[in-house]
Amino acid sequence: MLKRFISYYRPHIVLFSLDMLASLLISVIGMVYPVMTNRMLNDYIPNKAYRSIIIAGVLVLVLYFIRMMLRYFVQYQGHMVGTRMQAQMRRELFTHLEKLPFSFFDGSETGSIMTRMTNDLFEVSELAHHGPENLLTSSVMIVLSFTYLCTIDVWLTMIIFACVPLLAIVSGYYRKRMRKAFDERRKSTAVINASMESSITGIRVTKAYTNADKEQEKFEVGNGQFVEASAHSYKAMGKFHSSTSFVTDVFNVFILIAGGLFLYSGRINFGEYSTFIVSVNMFISPVQTLISFMEQWQNGASGFRRFLEIMDVPEETDAPGAEDIGEVRGDIELRDVSFSYGGDGQREVLDHISLKIRHGQTLALVGPSGGGKTTICHLLPNFYKLQEGCGVITVDGKDIRTVTMESLRRNIGIVQQDVFLFSGSVRDNILYGSPDASEEEMIAAAKRANIHDFVTSLEKGYDTEIGERGVRLSGGQKQRLSIARVFLKDPAILILDEATSALDNTTEMMIQQSLDELCKGRTTLVVAHRLSTVRGADEIAVVTEGKIREKGTHEELMAKDGIYKELYALQFRDSEIG
Repeated sequence: MLKRFISYYRPHIVLFSLDMLASLLISVIGMVYPVMTNRMLNDYIPNKAYRSIIIAGVLVLVLYFIRMMLRYFVQYQGHMVGTRMQAQMRRELFTHLEKLPFSFFDGSETGSIMTRMTNDLFEVSELAHHGPENLLTSSVMIVLSFTYLCTIDVWLTMIIFACVPLLAIVSGYYRKRMRKAFDERRKSTAVINASMESSITGIRVTKAYTNADKEQEKFEVGNGQFVEASAHSYKAMGKFHSSTSFVTDVFNVFILIAGGLFLYSGRINFGEYSTFIVSVNMFISPVQTLISFMEQWQNGASGFRRFLEIMDVPEETDAPGAEDIGEVRGDIELRDVSFSYGGDGQREVLDHISLKIRHGQTLALVGPSGGGKTTICHLLPNFYKLQEGCGVITVDGKDIRTVTMESLRRNIGIVQQDVFLFSGSVRDNILYGSPDASEEEMIAAAKRANIHDFVTSLEKGYDTEIGERGVRLSGGQKQRLSIARVFLKDPAILILDEATSALDNTTEMMIQQSLDELCKGRTTLVVAHRLSTVRGADEIAVVTEGKIREKGTHEELMAKDGIYKELYALQFRDSEIG
């Protein structure tokens, strides 16, 4: 893990090196004061060298001014190194998330992912800046101060240094407990963020069902976990700091007793004793800095581990030798396809499915919920991968596992029941289908989706902001916008996954006209609960419990007097059947 962390310094090595050099100079300048104090007490003052006293004072002042400028550089540019590393990690994490398979997001909460991208990486950036700086400056100060103290009196210095192993033992003992406690607190923070993200996203549902109290209860569960985890982490931190502070206080007791005895015995004089008292803080202070650094290390290290947990999730990759499928005609075939989301076959969703759709034809999938219809729609763009020996899906005769996912999905358009629109303008969301499209092409797509007249009636037209997930639009308007997006993409294959099931009958009829226009000349796979919308399909397949029970046209299936006719009768019991 440490090697991977260090690798993020490479793009910023020049600025990082200057930051470390500035920190080193700050430490060296810090040694000037005790040295000058020793000279003052043992030379300049006893010998009444007033000129030397003034010169020494001015020299210290100049060095302190230089140290001020160095500290400014370290605080500003040093933090920028950490910030740029944080931005680099966040960029890599976002890019990696975009390449992860659907299965990862099935088991991950958005709030938890956001915590890792924000809170965790902030702690990592703080460690990236302060960690090396504290280690370098503290180490240099300890060595320099120890060396200088030895020049005053070796044995007195060794007595003080004898406390260091005790400090290391105490620090190591409590560090392990701090690490575990801080990891638990980070997990609890992720739980809170996930709960808040869910509640805020669903605030309209909460208000509609007057369930604010229920959401409060759910939030308090995560909040309680956070308080408990924080209590453990602060308890561990309290033990760590109180114990280590006690050991450093022992340093001062040893100095008081041992220094007094050495002065009494005549081993050192009063000037040396006074200098030692001043100088020993130059030794204790960096030791205390290293102790405080342990807390920052735990924060940063646990944040980096959580960052790596996502970065180490394998990306979805093309098969070796996968080729660009190019522009497809649209012939689709599923041969003996079986699939389970766990990949172990224990929860099989599809059981030996075989289907064929020719170019320009429409195949409708109908049946009860949970039968596997949407799974078929997810397998066609290769959102979930078929296991070896579980059948084959081909497009224009090519196994979709042998072509690049990007080229395959470029040829497929999807309109779903749950339309997702991005925060931004109407223009932004239509152009999502083809970012490089011209203004004329965008407007043409909007007209074909029957949304242009509505958009031009808005005050800002295509530049109108639609709010988060299109909250300022009605269900029908959102659906038309998504249809315009697909028109602009102009794919050869179209998937309509219950595209109108969430709309009222009047709106559905208007949207259906847009969908009928969209389907012309395209190979279309339709999932529908409302059977009235698929009567004109070239073929209808009834899918239940992962199997195809019936296939045929509307008329053929009605004549069979089977499952399809039963489903149709349930929906139109008040109308004439057939």
